[in-house]
Amino acid sequence: MTQIPPVTGSPAAVTDTLSYLALGDSYTIGQSVPEHDAFPYQLAGQLPGHKITGPTIIAQTGWTTQQLISAIDASSIGDNTYDIVTLLIGVNDQYRGGSQAGYRAKFAEVLNTAIKFAKGNKARVFVLSIPDYGVTPFAHGDDARIGKEIDEFNDINREESSRAGVNYIDITPISKEAAYNKALIADDGLHPSAIMYGLWVEKLRPVILGALENK
Repeated sequence: MTQIPPVTGSPAAVTDTLSYLALGDSYTIGQSVPEHDAFPYQLAGQLPGHKITGPTIIAQTGWTTQQLISAIDASSIGDNTYDIVTLLIGVNDQYRGGSQAGYRAKFAEVLNTAIKFAKGNKARVFVLSIPDYGVTPFAHGDDARIGKEIDEFNDINREESSRAGVNYIDITPISKEAAYNKALIADDGLHPSAIMYGLWVEKLRPVILGALENK
C-alpha cells in the first residue's frame, strides 16, 4: 500500500514565517478527507526552515473558474499579499461542459490575480494541473473522454502559466495512478485520498523551497 512520503532528516530551525494563499475548488479544500490532510495543510507542515501562517484558503467544491473569481472579489482579502500562492482550478469547467476558450480567458484572469496576491513575484505562484478523475469509480468507465478533455484543459493552464512566467506542477500523472491503486482515492470514489495529496506535496515542496531560497 502506498504511504504518504515522509520528510526525512532532522527538523530545520525556523528562519522565517510565511503567509500562504490557496485558491481552487474541492481539490484544494480536500473534499472527503480531514482538513489537515488537504494538500495546503500537508504542504504547510513540510517546508523545513519555514513556518506557515494559515493557510488562507478560498476554495469550494463545485466551483468553476468564474465562481472562484467571484468569490475572491467578494472576499475580505482584496488588499492582502502572500509569500506563497497556489492555484488549482478548472475541473468543474470541464465537467460542466464549459468552452475551452472561456476557460482560457478566465484562467488567465485568475492567474493574474494570483500574481498580484504574491506581491507581483511570479516565482512565488504555483499552478497545479487538473487531476484526471476519469480513472475513478465516479467516472463509470468514461475515462477515455474525460482524460482527453482534462488533458486539453491542462494544455490551456500550462500554456497560460508559461506565458505568465509562474511555476507549473504537473500532478495529473499521479492522479492517473488511481486507476490501479485505489488507496489514492477517497471513500467518496472521486476525490484524492490523503495519500494522493501527500504525493502532490512531495512534487510541489521542492519547487516551493527552491523559490523561497531565491528571495
